[in-house]
Amino acid sequence: MGEPEEKGIKESSSEQKQERQEIFRERGIILTTVAIFAADQISKTLIVHYFVATNAIKEKIVIIKGFLDIIYRTNDGAAFSIMQGKNNLLAVISFFAMWGLIWFREHFDNGTQTGKIALGLLMGGILGNLLDRVLRGSVVDFIRVYIERRGGGISEWPAFNIADAAICTGVGLLFYIAWKEESGKKEETS
Repeated sequence: MGEPEEKGIKESSSEQKQERQEIFRERGIILTTVAIFAADQISKTLIVHYFVATNAIKEKIVIIKGFLDIIYRTNDGAAFSIMQGKNNLLAVISFFAMWGLIWFREHFDNGTQTGKIALGLLMGGILGNLLDRVLRGSVVDFIRVYIERRGGGISEWPAFNIADAAICTGVGLLFYIAWKEESGKKEETS
Protein backbone atom coordinates (compact mmCIF):
# COMPACT_ATOMS: atom_id res chain seq x y z
CA MET A 1 0.00 0.00 0.00
CA GLY A 2 2.97 2.31 0.39
CA GLU A 3 3.70 2.28 -3.35
CA PRO A 4 0.72 4.35 -4.57
CA GLU A 5 1.59 7.14 -2.14
CA GLU A 6 5.24 7.15 -3.27
CA LYS A 7 4.17 7.13 -6.90
CA GLY A 8 1.86 10.11 -6.26
CA ILE A 9 4.70 11.96 -4.56
CA LYS A 10 7.07 11.20 -7.46
CA GLU A 11 4.49 12.34 -10.01
CA SER A 12 3.84 15.64 -8.23
CA SER A 13 7.59 16.15 -7.85
CA SER A 14 8.12 15.60 -11.57
CA GLU A 15 5.23 17.98 -12.34
CA GLN A 16 6.88 20.63 -10.18
CA LYS A 17 10.19 20.07 -11.98
CA GLN A 18 8.47 20.43 -15.34
CA GLU A 19 6.79 23.68 -14.22
CA ARG A 20 10.16 25.05 -13.05
CA GLN A 21 11.76 24.06 -16.35
CA GLU A 22 8.99 25.87 -18.26
CA ILE A 23 9.52 29.00 -16.18
CA PHE A 24 13.27 28.85 -16.81
CA ARG A 25 12.58 28.25 -20.50
CA GLU A 26 10.54 31.47 -20.55
CA ARG A 27 13.12 33.36 -18.47
CA GLY A 28 14.80 34.92 -21.53
CA ILE A 29 11.48 36.25 -22.79
CA ILE A 30 10.46 37.56 -19.36
CA LEU A 31 13.80 39.24 -18.61
CA THR A 32 13.94 40.92 -22.02
CA THR A 33 10.32 42.07 -21.72
CA VAL A 34 10.91 43.57 -18.26
CA ALA A 35 14.19 45.23 -19.31
CA ILE A 36 12.67 46.88 -22.41
CA PHE A 37 9.50 47.91 -20.57
CA ALA A 38 11.50 49.45 -17.71
CA ALA A 39 13.97 51.27 -20.00
CA ASP A 40 11.09 52.59 -22.10
CA GLN A 41 9.02 53.85 -19.17
CA ILE A 42 11.98 55.35 -17.30
CA SER A 43 13.19 57.18 -20.41
CA LYS A 44 9.71 58.53 -21.18
CA THR A 45 9.24 59.68 -17.58
CA LEU A 46 12.58 61.52 -17.72
CA ILE A 47 11.69 63.15 -21.05
CA VAL A 48 8.25 64.27 -19.85
CA HIS A 49 9.79 65.61 -16.64
CA TYR A 50 12.53 67.51 -18.46
CA PHE A 51 10.48 68.98 -21.30
CA VAL A 52 7.02 69.36 -19.73
CA ALA A 53 7.23 69.43 -15.94
CA THR A 54 10.19 71.81 -15.84
CA ASN A 55 8.94 73.96 -18.76
CA ALA A 56 12.28 73.55 -20.52
CA ILE A 57 13.31 76.52 -22.61
CA LYS A 58 15.12 74.25 -25.03
CA GLU A 59 13.02 72.43 -27.59
CA LYS A 60 15.69 69.78 -28.13
CA ILE A 61 18.88 68.32 -26.75
CA VAL A 62 21.45 67.87 -29.51
CA ILE A 63 23.27 64.55 -29.18
CA ILE A 64 25.01 64.45 -32.59
CA LYS A 65 24.74 67.75 -34.46
CA GLY A 66 22.98 67.33 -37.77
CA PHE A 67 21.94 63.74 -37.02
CA LEU A 68 20.47 62.92 -33.57
CA ASP A 69 18.43 64.97 -31.09
CA ILE A 70 16.34 64.26 -28.01
CA ILE A 71 12.94 65.98 -28.31
CA TYR A 72 9.45 65.71 -26.86
CA ARG A 73 6.53 64.70 -29.07
CA THR A 74 3.34 62.78 -28.51
CA ASN A 75 1.63 60.52 -31.01
CA ASP A 76 -1.93 59.27 -30.65
CA GLY A 77 -1.59 57.31 -33.88
CA ALA A 78 0.56 54.39 -34.98
CA ALA A 79 4.00 54.39 -36.59
CA PHE A 80 4.55 57.24 -39.07
CA SER A 81 1.40 58.87 -37.58
CA ILE A 82 -0.85 56.36 -39.35
CA MET A 83 -4.35 56.23 -37.80
CA GLN A 84 -3.85 59.61 -36.14
CA GLY A 85 -6.43 60.21 -33.41
CA LYS A 86 -7.25 56.51 -32.99
CA ASN A 87 -5.46 56.03 -29.65
CA ASN A 88 -8.21 53.90 -28.05
CA LEU A 89 -8.47 51.59 -31.06
CA LEU A 90 -4.70 51.21 -31.13
CA ALA A 91 -4.71 50.40 -27.39
CA VAL A 92 -7.21 47.57 -28.04
CA ILE A 93 -5.13 46.30 -30.98
CA SER A 94 -1.99 46.43 -28.79
CA PHE A 95 -3.75 44.45 -26.06
CA PHE A 96 -4.76 41.71 -28.51
CA ALA A 97 -1.30 41.70 -30.11
CA MET A 98 0.24 41.18 -26.66
CA TRP A 99 -2.27 38.44 -25.85
CA GLY A 100 -1.58 36.76 -29.21
CA LEU A 101 2.18 36.80 -28.68
CA ILE A 102 1.79 35.22 -25.25
CA TRP A 103 -0.79 32.64 -26.34
CA PHE A 104 0.95 31.62 -29.57
CA ARG A 105 4.56 32.18 -28.45
CA GLU A 106 5.56 28.61 -29.27
CA HIS A 107 4.91 29.41 -32.93
CA PHE A 108 7.34 32.34 -32.81
CA ASP A 109 9.87 30.99 -30.33
CA ASN A 110 11.99 28.40 -32.13
CA GLY A 111 13.66 27.44 -28.85
CA THR A 112 16.75 29.57 -29.46
CA GLN A 113 17.98 32.42 -27.33
CA THR A 114 17.53 34.72 -30.34
CA GLY A 115 13.87 33.68 -30.56
CA LYS A 116 13.32 34.41 -26.89
CA ILE A 117 14.99 37.81 -27.17
CA ALA A 118 12.88 38.65 -30.24
CA LEU A 119 9.67 37.85 -28.37
CA GLY A 120 10.84 39.76 -25.31
CA LEU A 121 11.63 42.81 -27.45
CA LEU A 122 8.18 42.68 -29.05
CA MET A 123 6.34 42.17 -25.76
CA GLY A 124 8.31 44.84 -23.88
CA GLY A 125 7.79 47.35 -26.69
CA ILE A 126 4.08 46.64 -27.08
CA LEU A 127 3.58 46.83 -23.31
CA GLY A 128 5.49 50.12 -23.05
CA ASN A 129 3.45 51.85 -25.75
CA LEU A 130 0.21 50.27 -24.50
CA LEU A 131 0.77 51.75 -21.03
CA ASP A 132 1.34 55.18 -22.61
CA ARG A 133 -1.89 54.90 -24.59
CA VAL A 134 -3.88 53.93 -21.49
CA LEU A 135 -2.33 56.34 -18.95
CA ARG A 136 -1.21 59.31 -21.07
CA GLY A 137 -3.68 59.14 -23.97
CA SER A 138 -0.83 59.06 -26.50
CA VAL A 139 2.65 57.64 -26.93
CA VAL A 140 5.68 59.74 -25.96
CA ASP A 141 8.32 59.86 -28.71
CA PHE A 142 11.69 61.48 -28.11
CA ILE A 143 14.39 60.16 -30.44
CA ARG A 144 14.81 62.27 -33.56
CA VAL A 145 17.09 61.05 -36.34
CA TYR A 146 17.66 63.40 -39.27
CA ILE A 147 20.20 64.60 -41.81
CA GLU A 148 20.88 68.25 -42.49
CA ARG A 149 21.48 68.69 -46.21
CA ARG A 150 24.28 70.92 -47.48
CA GLY A 151 22.02 73.14 -49.51
CA GLY A 152 19.64 73.56 -46.58
CA GLY A 153 16.68 71.58 -45.45
CA ILE A 154 16.37 68.43 -43.40
CA SER A 155 15.59 64.82 -44.21
CA GLU A 156 13.95 63.45 -41.07
CA TRP A 157 12.79 60.06 -39.80
CA PRO A 158 9.63 60.22 -37.64
CA ALA A 159 10.40 60.55 -33.92
CA PHE A 160 10.34 57.28 -31.98
CA ASN A 161 11.07 55.79 -28.57
CA ILE A 162 12.72 52.73 -27.01
CA ALA A 163 9.53 50.67 -27.32
CA ASP A 164 9.30 51.43 -31.06
CA ALA A 165 12.95 50.48 -31.56
CA ALA A 166 12.44 47.24 -29.61
CA ILE A 167 9.38 46.28 -31.67
CA CYS A 168 11.21 46.90 -34.96
CA THR A 169 14.26 44.97 -33.77
CA GLY A 170 12.08 42.08 -32.53
CA VAL A 171 10.27 41.85 -35.87
CA GLY A 172 13.62 41.98 -37.69
CA LEU A 173 14.97 39.13 -35.54
CA LEU A 174 11.87 37.01 -36.23
CA PHE A 175 12.34 37.54 -39.98
CA TYR A 176 16.02 36.60 -39.59
CA ILE A 177 15.12 33.42 -37.67
CA ALA A 178 12.54 32.45 -40.31
CA TRP A 179 15.06 33.10 -43.09
CA LYS A 180 17.75 31.00 -41.34
CA GLU A 181 15.30 28.13 -40.78
CA GLU A 182 14.16 28.25 -44.40
CA SER A 183 17.78 28.34 -45.62
CA GLY A 184 18.57 25.33 -43.42
CA LYS A 185 15.62 23.38 -44.86
CA LYS A 186 16.74 24.14 -48.43
CA GLU A 187 20.27 22.93 -47.66
CA GLU A 188 18.91 19.69 -46.19
CA THR A 189 16.88 18.94 -49.33
CA SER A 190 19.77 19.73 -51.67
